[in-house]
Amino acid sequence: MLAPHRFYYLHNFQRALEWIAGRYGDLLDAAEQQFLARFAQLPQPSQALMVRLLMRRGPWFLADKLAYEEIASIAGAAQPLLELGWLDAGVPMALDELFALHTKPELLQLFAGAPVHAGQRKAEMLQSLQALHEAPRPYAQWNPQAAGAAWRVMAGPLCERLRLMFFGNLRQDWSEFVLADLGVFRYETVAFDAASRAFQSRADVDGYLALHACRVALDEGADIDGLLQSAAGCESANAWLEKRRAKLLLRIGQACERAQDWERAAQAYAQSRYPGARHRRMRVYERMERFADAMDLARQALEQPESDEELQRVARMLPRLRRALGQGGARARAAALEPAVAQMRIDLELALPAGRASVEYVLRDHWHSEATPVFYVENALINSLFGLLCWPAIFAPLPGAFFHPFQSGPADLGAPDFVQRRAALFEECLARLDDGSYRAVIEQRFAEKQGLQSPFVFWGTLNAPLLALALDCIEAGHLKLFFRRLLQDVRANRTGFPDLVRFWPAERRYELVEAKAPGDKLQDNQVRWLQYCAGHGIPVRVCHVQWRGQPGGEAA
Repeated sequence: MLAPHRFYYLHNFQRALEWIAGRYGDLLDAAEQQFLARFAQLPQPSQALMVRLLMRRGPWFLADKLAYEEIASIAGAAQPLLELGWLDAGVPMALDELFALHTKPELLQLFAGAPVHAGQRKAEMLQSLQALHEAPRPYAQWNPQAAGAAWRVMAGPLCERLRLMFFGNLRQDWSEFVLADLGVFRYETVAFDAASRAFQSRADVDGYLALHACRVALDEGADIDGLLQSAAGCESANAWLEKRRAKLLLRIGQACERAQDWERAAQAYAQSRYPGARHRRMRVYERMERFADAMDLARQALEQPESDEELQRVARMLPRLRRALGQGGARARAAALEPAVAQMRIDLELALPAGRASVEYVLRDHWHSEATPVFYVENALINSLFGLLCWPAIFAPLPGAFFHPFQSGPADLGAPDFVQRRAALFEECLARLDDGSYRAVIEQRFAEKQGLQSPFVFWGTLNAPLLALALDCIEAGHLKLFFRRLLQDVRANRTGFPDLVRFWPAERRYELVEAKAPGDKLQDNQVRWLQYCAGHGIPVRVCHVQWRGQPGGEAA
């Protein structure tokens, strides 16, 4: 008898099935209920083989190439799965599936005498043979001399649906259990009741899968009209799924833009409510010379901007639209929206590094000393301090936020009401900045939560010396300003922070610096943060580096 830990992956899968049965029993159809019941009745080796195959890229596997130390007989373990139809050795296989199973030398032997040769790549061999072998056939007909069978996992789609129901997404797979067991990923423990789940109806699961299929089809170059029709058919009363649908429509619009299909791009953007879709639609109208329509959308955005990002982009667009419409003046509003960053600029000439090094590291090393330490932190520092201080609000067990034990953050992080739902909790956390207790709280959480997954804390960047300097030198009022802006728009404002932070510990002060190599320009989200910092008295500068002897040259 093998030790229980040898089947750790199986025990995790069994735990997931129990979880699904307990929380989604009312959403499972007869086939899914039957799978759960029959899986529990299988011999342990058969269960283990099924999970091993589900965790690997399939759906086809060569029986004689499977070997697992804890499964004594692969053929014996497979037999019950074949009898259930969860594995199938006789289903027809396409030529490209055969090629995916075999190496090039094996294929050359398999197709000896065919119009292929060793000088070809596998893709070229496949192309040469496709016209001769259009019809799928069982593996035994492709390879009559094979010592073993080829099995296709037939339970894959059903198990994909179960995986979606457990994780609430298709990004995560069963390897999450393994990574957690090995300590590679560690997650916060959040208390949630049996009613906590990602999907409230079977239609929600169907809708998610339909949207996922549309996204895959888009990536594979499917017909746009068909995709737009399919996306329209995925409309849902579920706000979470509607956001996913809006994002899909945005992606369809972007694909149309790349193809310069302006009519369909405008159609996709008009149906999307995802952030950024309205601005993209304005740009498409510009391309189509529908300037009046673009101006109407721009006015709507000025009156009710969805974000600072949209306001910034519209302000930049307005002069062009006015010129196109023959309108003069009225530029004061747009000019007022442009950040005054010129006074932040400093210029520095440095020696061109011998090896390849980014300008941020070169500037950091140039300024760094024991008395004035400098760190390359970009988005990591402020986000991490926010994440540690506001940990209880971020990981609050609210309905619809957490529904399985492998979440790095709440599922509604990008939802419009994310902050609103936790408003009181965030206020409690930020109050620590007023009463002076924030430092002890952040330091305690840095120690207690070390390594736990978080959407805000960058454990690879934040270390004890950096944390101590930050808490010594960045005043509480500035931290509150940073955190308030983060909460205004979590999605947009988590990025765009200056690259470097300089500390003067003896003076208990700091400065943020955006580093720019020759030819580099500020990005929009960087400009917004610089403007905010300048407007609130936060010390910030933009350092433009020139390489000595190479005016205007590019960074190495």
